[in-house]
Formats: sequence, structure tokens, C-alpha cells
Amino acid sequence: MDQNTIIYMAVCVLAILLATMFSSRFGIVSIFVYALAGLSFFVLMLMAFADFLIMPLFTKLFKITIVPAKGFTITSGQDSVIKYSNGIYYATGYITANVYNYVFATERETEEEPEITAAPEKWEKAVMNIHFPFKFNIIVSAEDIQQHREELETKRGLLEFQYSRELQSQNPNPMSLENMQRQINIIQTRIDKIGEGEKPVNSLMYIESTAVGVSLKEATDALTNQLTELQTVFNIFDLSLTRIAGRELYHLFKLNHQIPVLNDLLTTFNVQK
Repeated sequence: MDQNTIIYMAVCVLAILLATMFSSRFGIVSIFVYALAGLSFFVLMLMAFADFLIMPLFTKLFKITIVPAKGFTITSGQDSVIKYSNGIYYATGYITANVYNYVFATERETEEEPEITAAPEKWEKAVMNIHFPFKFNIIVSAEDIQQHREELETKRGLLEFQYSRELQSQNPNPMSLENMQRQINIIQTRIDKIGEGEKPVNSLMYIESTAVGVSLKEATDALTNQLTELQTVFNIFDLSLTRIAGRELYHLFKLNHQIPVLNDLLTTFNVQK
């Protein structure tokens, strides 16, 4: 799910918890409060998992297929796009391949030159033993520099406030302080780079592969094997590798037939966990 959805869900869950905590003061009305809280939690779960879990499960159960374009079919599991031509089935699937740009656990305050210079050789070694076709797609769009800088400064201010509160507590946690200080340093490094002229960009990355077979099952099984191998191979990189299912599969399929608008994609494309 995207960042906005996570924030909305967190706020809603907090509201539900607060409502249930104070519901005992309202006597018999508390029964309705508990019922409403349970219903709200159920709806939140539907929102969180509908795209890539619940809907694919529903379509698979009732064997419902989708036709995204003439001559193409999305399987009932919503994880493959099928084309049938001249007695051959072609199955296409996708894997997320987003770099963890904003995960503090995997970031460094400064670039390590040996890692950058070794990247081409690392890539060649990773793909040299793949014996089937695949595409590694990268879509990039420049961000608004001023807006990006303001967002970073807001994050830095929040972290500095949390650091100050932890430091003034009766028993400050050294590990928490160290972690927050590292995050502050990372954000400050980004701000400094923008000041030096570096332009921030948004990026969306995914891997696409197509398998063939004389039957639908043979093609989809071969596709699953190919995507599994790609996930294993690219696991040596700092990537989020998850097979795409549900709504995102349809959006990625459309990218082959339209000019991509990155901001729209970032809103609808979720890193599925």
C-alpha cells in the first residue's frame, strides 16, 4: 500500500482504539461502539488488502478472467497476462524492483565509491546465467526541488524534536539516540546535496518477463519459475522484489501501450509485501 494509505489507516486505527477505550463510560451504548469499531477495522483490512490479495482470491475462486486489451487475458489469479497466438500461449508477469531509497536501515550518510564502481561488474555477474528474456524497466521523473527540500526539512525537524525528547527523558535509550542521530545526518546529507546542485528524482522500477508453452498451465508454470529465478538473482541488490498481482498488474500492462505519467503511477503502484 502507498504512504498516504498507511497514514490514513494508522489514524483510523488510532481513532478506533480511542473509541473502544472510552466506550465503557456510555453503558449499553458501548455495545454499538464495539460493533462499529469491529466493522471499521474490517473495512480497513479490506482497503489494505483488496488490491493484491482479496480481489485475486475472489476472481480465482470463481474463475473470473479479465480482458485488458484485445487478444490478452489476465488470469483468474491476477498475476499473469496471457496471449494466445498460433497454438502457443505467452504468459507475462512482473516483479517490483524498487530501490530502498527511503529506508534508513539500508542507507549510508555518504556514497561509497567502491560500491559505485563495482556496480556494472556486479550486474554482469548477476544476469550472465539467465537464459530467458526479461526487461528491467526504470521510469524516472524530476521532483520539484523546493517542495522536496521542504519535505526533508520537515522530517529533520520532527526527528530533532524526537531526539530532544528522548535525550531529556529520565532513562534515554542510547541505541534510539544513535539511530535518530544517524537519520538526521542522512537527511542533512540530502539537503546539502540539493544545495550543491543535485536534483532529486522520483523513480519506479520493475522487472518483466514472458514465458511460452503449448498449454496455459505450461506457460504460467514456466513464468513462475522464471520470476522466481529473477527474484533469486536480483536479491544481491538492494531491491524490493515481490511478484505483482491485482490492480498493479493491469497498470504495468498498460505501460506498454501508453506514455507513462510517473506521479499517477506512484499513486497507484504499491510495493506489495
